Amino acid sequence: MRLVSKLNLLIAIAFTGATANSFAVDLTVSAASSLTNAFHDIARSYEAQHAGTKVLLNFGASGALLQQIAKGAPVDVFASADEATMDEAQRQGIVSRKERNDIAGNALVVIVPPHATYSVRRISDLTQGAIKRVAIGNADSVPAGRYAKQALESAGLWSAISSKSITTQNVRQSLDYVARGEVDAGFVYATDAAVRKSEVEIACDVPVTTPIRYPAATVLTSHNQNASRRFIEYLMSPAAQAIFARYGFRPAK
Repeated sequence: MRLVSKLNLLIAIAFTGATANSFAVDLTVSAASSLTNAFHDIARSYEAQHAGTKVLLNFGASGALLQQIAKGAPVDVFASADEATMDEAQRQGIVSRKERNDIAGNALVVIVPPHATYSVRRISDLTQGAIKRVAIGNADSVPAGRYAKQALESAGLWSAISSKSITTQNVRQSLDYVARGEVDAGFVYATDAAVRKSEVEIACDVPVTTPIRYPAATVLTSHNQNASRRFIEYLMSPAAQAIFARYGFRPAK
């Protein structure tokens, strides 16, 4: 009888292990660079509440991430820093309208190195001679760069500022350039400036022509559709929204 009991116990343990493994998920999330800090915290929180799930994070410029997915990169969830990039993902059949949700909002700002000897109170001040180099994300692939270009064009300043521009591959590179004093100013999100507030100063807000929203969507080729949807639902939950708020993100409107 004792042998039978031990055998039953071993079978139960084996079944439990098999069941746990069957629900184990590696969820790959490609997200805009400006989401880096918030998503690291959100991923840890999500994993703590979903045993067996590992969230694998990949950050970069939204346009570059879209290109990776279009070329076959195995991604489950895509989160971009603008609606335009997600619109393109939808146009290409990479995501669907019904799987798409806005998860956060942001603001665009101009930052300068600490103790800069020049004053920037509005974007027109970037034309002054003391400012030689301005970091702006590549408008073709970096939403922050696209927002910046639109704002400068709207103000009639693009020709003057583009001659000073240092093109960056993502918004965090613009942040790094200003923090290291390699440029005199840069366009980044308010949340980027907040995570390096001892190394950069916000000089002024940038009046954008389009609200800055972050949409997230399940990638249609994902093999983890249900898990992807659960993660996006979590991004909109009070717990995740509190993390976004802690890093300075605004509610998506």
